[in-house]
Amino acid sequence: MVREKRDMISTSRGCGGGDMNEKPAWLERLMAETFFGACGVHEDRRKNEKNVFCLHCCLSICPHCLSSHRSHPLLQVRRYVYHDVIRLDDLEKLVDCSNIQPYTINSAKVIFLNQRPQSRTCKGPANACFTCDRILQEPFHFCSLSCKVDYMVYAGESLSDILHRFDESDFAISQFEGLRVDGGSEVIDEDTQIAPSCSYSNTEATSNSVISCEANNNVKKGKGNTFLPGIVLSLGSRRKGAPHRAPLS
Repeated sequence: MVREKRDMISTSRGCGGGDMNEKPAWLERLMAETFFGACGVHEDRRKNEKNVFCLHCCLSICPHCLSSHRSHPLLQVRRYVYHDVIRLDDLEKLVDCSNIQPYTINSAKVIFLNQRPQSRTCKGPANACFTCDRILQEPFHFCSLSCKVDYMVYAGESLSDILHRFDESDFAISQFEGLRVDGGSEVIDEDTQIAPSCSYSNTEATSNSVISCEANNNVKKGKGNTFLPGIVLSLGSRRKGAPHRAPLS
């Protein structure tokens, strides 16, 4: 009897789900998996970054592996500044993403998969992530999927309230035709506009935008200033050398 109970618990933790009060294997593996590394099976192939997650096998694969997982439900993972994101439209078919702050990448809303390191925590009455204290916009409570899941587990809440039974046809291989990696895309905060006046919010802005912003500020200071990334040369204050006359013939 004890052995049968142990087998049932072991089975319930498989990729197919089971005990919804615990993290299902696919969700736990999704948050712990390392993406965008080179695929060991296709080391000699180009574009072999592992940016697809197989919900059936609970592992990351590269685009060249798709044919081996043709009948499996697949989820595409994208990347912004070394952090993994998933399209909100895809993720909310699996998990209730309410109270997680979305971001915008290439005109599509995305959710960060895991919390990101930060140099400072929220101080004062500002709205912050319940798990990692990252500053958020109202009315959101979490900055990433893992922060919401970890908070619910810590609070003893049932994950069955946020996990959905999904249709595998929504994650068919047909969605990966012409798959490409969105590696250098810009992410801006939800409902935040990038203005030419360089008025940024407290959240992330890309380094290219910052450089462009600094360039505009330097140009406004005077016509004699020339801006290069990290270097400001003042042409107006350049010292003139002694004039050289042509020899008389």
